[in-house]
Amino acid sequence: MPHIRPVSDLRNNFADISRIVHETQEPVFLTKNGYGDMVVMSMEAYERKLFKSEIYFKLKEAELEAKTTDTRYSHKEVFDELRARLADKLESDEV
Repeated sequence: MPHIRPVSDLRNNFADISRIVHETQEPVFLTKNGYGDMVVMSMEAYERKLFKSEIYFKLKEAELEAKTTDTRYSHKEVFDELRARLADKLESDEV
């Protein structure tokens, strides 16, 4: 069940809101004059949501590319390329 609080609680009950977002890892929705105004969430929850969003975007991008090209790569080809890029990156960082 979502946590919904008036925006004034951000000022008057900040510690309670902070405790809720950290303990539940869920956002608190803040209302102003009865309408949604803001969402407060912990940094960990925000970063997790951002990461999931980025993964979703990358998967959609890959799906679109798969539809527009006949090129396919094997597991070995992909990982060999990743290893080569990583080795190049490590070499350039050492210099």
